[in-house]
Amino acid sequence: MTASAFHTLVMTFVQTLSSEKGYSENTCRAYLKDLEEFAAYIDENLIHSNGGANHQDLNAGKVDALLIRGYLGYLHKKNKKSTVARKLSALRSFFGYLLKHGAIIENPIDNILTPKQDKAIPVYLAIDDMFRLLDSIETDSLLGLRNRALFETLYSCGIRVSELAGMNVEDVDFSGGVIRVVGKGRKERMVPIGAKALEAIKAYRAQLRLEAAADKRTKGLEANGPLFLNNNRGRLTARSIARILDRQARTCGLSMPISPHALRHTFATHMLDAGADLRAVQELLGHKSLSTTQKYTHVSIDRLMETYDRAHPRK
Repeated sequence: MTASAFHTLVMTFVQTLSSEKGYSENTCRAYLKDLEEFAAYIDENLIHSNGGANHQDLNAGKVDALLIRGYLGYLHKKNKKSTVARKLSALRSFFGYLLKHGAIIENPIDNILTPKQDKAIPVYLAIDDMFRLLDSIETDSLLGLRNRALFETLYSCGIRVSELAGMNVEDVDFSGGVIRVVGKGRKERMVPIGAKALEAIKAYRAQLRLEAAADKRTKGLEANGPLFLNNNRGRLTARSIARILDRQARTCGLSMPISPHALRHTFATHMLDAGADLRAVQELLGHKSLSTTQKYTHVSIDRLMETYDRAHPRK
């Protein structure tokens, strides 16, 4: 198989991730980058193993477990375990696709184990710090009202920043107290939203309508349009939301860097600390696997120990 033929297989696979599985553009781009890195590695190593000879006749079946293990060794020299695990996951998906479509007759990655990862405790804010962050946002301007609505919604619902950026006006059910969220793989779920977040959204959209009436611009007011707008009244991006949050965190004097994902961690941690059921939190977060949600229980171990010491009759 030529390098171009291998690249064609990679491109076809990545296209199916978008068209058949509904993966986001960013996810598809990450898969493509990981697979192109692997393609460059095997190209170099297969040429070397063939004495520098032309390898026009090589096919996907030439990639064996030994070559993949060599690639993992190469990755371990310059990457964290979590990065190696992600790249290996991309290879699993790719070779599974090749096997399913008859491009290979045996999967070379079947007997290769995913490296054990260090379990990092999610970054989250204490309740007082979370409230301080929200209350520090000035609401005397349209942008201030928008920013308050953004982060009230993130904390109230625990949604991903990409889900927040993708929300439309019609996704908010003010009377029912829920929002419609389009998550990974374009799967939809309904998530409760608190009164404070709803009030913040109402205040922001009301001010937006006032300013639109004043300058006679109706852009951004459509019911099927984006809920949160940038200065040009286009959809606010996830990257812009992250920058706004970082700036606000520094303004209110938080001692650690905070990302939108940290607010998702904060939501989950505070819910579990207050006694929420783990499976309910899983549904709210849109996690496919319960094990993904369980990582948030680690941050509450001190609280669990206090409860145990206080309640157990035979310590």
